[in-house]
Amino acid sequence: MKRYLGIFLVVWLLLQGCGGPDRSNRLIVIDAGHGGHDSGAQSGGKKEKDVVLQIVKRLQRRLKREGYRVYMTRGSDRFLTLGQRTRIADRKDADLFISIHANAIANKSRFNVVEGVETYFLQKTRDAKSQRIAARENASVLKGQDALSKNVIIDSVLNGPKIIESNKLAIDVQHGMVKQLKRGYRDVKDGGVRPAPFYVLVGASRPSILVEVGYMTNPKERQRLFRADYQERIVDGIVEGVNRYFDNREKELEI
Repeated sequence: MKRYLGIFLVVWLLLQGCGGPDRSNRLIVIDAGHGGHDSGAQSGGKKEKDVVLQIVKRLQRRLKREGYRVYMTRGSDRFLTLGQRTRIADRKDADLFISIHANAIANKSRFNVVEGVETYFLQKTRDAKSQRIAARENASVLKGQDALSKNVIIDSVLNGPKIIESNKLAIDVQHGMVKQLKRGYRDVKDGGVRPAPFYVLVGASRPSILVEVGYMTNPKERQRLFRADYQERIVDGIVEGVNRYFDNREKELEI
């Protein structure tokens, strides 16, 4: 009887060790927005470039623990151009490109009202909010380019096959983030998944999303964004979404 129990234990341990999916063939490029002379959104003495780098470093560690290969576009306080960020994803032949940012508004009378987490994928839109947010994020990387050049850049990829996949990835990541954040912060606002012409997503010829992890201009949310617990929940949600995305794609291929 003891011998059979021993054999059962060995088999069980072997199954435990090989039960999870092998993610070592998946490479994810993660991008901390802004950096260097470009601080991004600033409010209450805090800078967007700092909090997104903190979150991306946590995300790198977490994704690696899940078995993924990960590359960061920047691991320190330095500025990268649009072309540099997206060329990294293509040069590395990444499976996914995820850019992390923090949001802001200009209307001071609404600082205490506007909040929430949002996930964007590349697409033209008539939605005023999406256009406004994209314009703010694009400003630092598109200086000097005329309107025609900007439209040519984005039109060249809008009909690409990665747009649908990017939308699916955005849905999975947004769902994961809201789920994880609400476990510790019930009043977190779900800003949803939105299309927007973010130029940082244009050059990456693979499923790509931009995550706005919260509003720097909202005092409550700004304070939370710099908490380790809040950052970890954001990271847990993104990883959950990435896992779900890949699981769903594998199921689609089996059909």
